[in-house]
Amino acid sequence: MSSGVRSHTVPQADRVAMTLPRLQEMKENGEPIVMVTAYDFPSATVAEAAGVDLVLVGDSAANVVLGYDRTDLVSMEEMIVLGRAVRRGLKTALMIGDMPMGSYEASDELAITNAQRLIKETGCQAVKLEAGGVSVQRAKAIVAAGIPVMGHLGLTPQTATALGGYKAQGKSAKAAIQMSEDARALQDAGCFAVVFEAVPAEIAATIAARLDIITIGIGAGAATSGQVLVFHDLLGITTGHMAKFVKRYADVHEEMVAAVGRYAAEVRGGSFPGPEHAYAIDEEELAEFRSHVEVEEDAFASAKSWEWEPLA
Repeated sequence: MSSGVRSHTVPQADRVAMTLPRLQEMKENGEPIVMVTAYDFPSATVAEAAGVDLVLVGDSAANVVLGYDRTDLVSMEEMIVLGRAVRRGLKTALMIGDMPMGSYEASDELAITNAQRLIKETGCQAVKLEAGGVSVQRAKAIVAAGIPVMGHLGLTPQTATALGGYKAQGKSAKAAIQMSEDARALQDAGCFAVVFEAVPAEIAATIAARLDIITIGIGAGAATSGQVLVFHDLLGITTGHMAKFVKRYADVHEEMVAAVGRYAAEVRGGSFPGPEHAYAIDEEELAEFRSHVEVEEDAFASAKSWEWEPLA
């Protein structure tokens, strides 16, 4: 009899490795693209089993994994460690590495060097960088070096303080016009996609309709080519205030707290571990071991019984 619970695991045999041409084809055919963040081997294997198309090793790891209070505090070295772990958990999803703040802004040379590091040292297939302005030139340089680039407009967490905090962007005509121009500039620079975060749905829809490249939304309405959410947010692992655009599909934090609480209670109550969690040993081997221990104990007791006189 069926349990009535539907599995959301996509059979591995039914999937092939995602590619940039395939993503562009999905965009042109109106097939929604699914993107999620991952920061380690377990989250990557979950994303892979669920059949997502894109996995972003996001600098949001600063908050949800590393415990920083701002995304701009995460380093290249930390992103590389996280990226390597994610790579080991993916087989078909296309992996994108976030370029942390300070890794690309200063010069084209710095941007190329660090983009190459992410590609070579983590195995990601593309990189993402934030904002327009100087980032457009950096994106162009990275693309010219042979590395695919995803842009990011709207609420850009690395520079959220300069934007007035974590709030929606593009809510004035002037700001929306600038965003549209930045999106076009990123496309002209060779970016294969651009993320729109915390942008009015109508603005994102209008800009997306005028772009040939893939658009990914997070708090930007449903008209983009695809959607992205932070792994820990959608699973309910993170606690506290959540952005308006977050939808929780589970409450994993509560489940984990309850499970660890049950474990602690069983240890303190003496019911764990039980006989079913223990390993057996042959009775003859056990008897030989105990006999050996008894001989050792007798020898130790005998040695202690000696009365030693101090040296003169």
